Amino acid sequence: MAAKPVIVTRPAREAAQWVSEFRAAGLKAVALPLIVIEPAADAEPLRAAWNRLPDYAALMFVSAAAVEHFFLHADRNKVAATGSRFWATGPGTARALRRAGVPDEAIDAPPADAVRFDSEALWERVRGQVSAGVRVLIVRGGDAAGDPNGRDWLANEIETARGLRDTVVAYRRLAPFFGDEERAIALEGAAGRAVWLFSSSEAISNLRQAMPGTGWQAAGALTTHARIGEAARAAGFGSVRVCTPLREALIASIESFT
Repeated sequence: MAAKPVIVTRPAREAAQWVSEFRAAGLKAVALPLIVIEPAADAEPLRAAWNRLPDYAALMFVSAAAVEHFFLHADRNKVAATGSRFWATGPGTARALRRAGVPDEAIDAPPADAVRFDSEALWERVRGQVSAGVRVLIVRGGDAAGDPNGRDWLANEIETARGLRDTVVAYRRLAPFFGDEERAIALEGAAGRAVWLFSSSEAISNLRQAMPGTGWQAAGALTTHARIGEAARAAGFGSVRVCTPLREALIASIESFT
């Protein structure tokens, strides 16, 4: 039996890349971005963070989008001169740092064969870098108003270790607009004729807001973290699997999804 089509819900640019890779592997795939990435409404905090770069022992990036929007305001001379570490939660974020010109030896991330890619896995790698008075900058996304959103788990760990942490919003995460084409794709997924691929609990929330009253009992979801899987089950998805967000593992999981 041929694999069901997969609906990729990452932000537009990442979704297009994943769709291309899945199609190259012989899968049917379509992009339905459920998070819209926009620049931060106020760029001054980003410029101020660059001016303070030597104050930070480490900079933690929550996503590739955080890297890209932060480095739009980059002072390349400071990147080369600073002794700061650059923390990445996963391989996509690490690749974005390399594209931005950060030397590989300055990047800390979970190993490529890690069971999961998240703040907990990253902290296992970097906790020894944080002690009393060590300052870390967390570069993350914000909501439509530009206020930081997302988990504070790693920030809390830094403070527990008596480190100092600052936060800067590099971009905004907005809900998508659904037209007729988007609704048609979503209804195919709701009916179980395609597999949903979620890499964010926020994407699931945005989907439910965009499709009020839709039942998801017939739908199947592949998620890239147990926490996202829990959100899918809570939303009513009838079949949920969790898979590490690595290309070959995802392809195998999609092919086996019935």
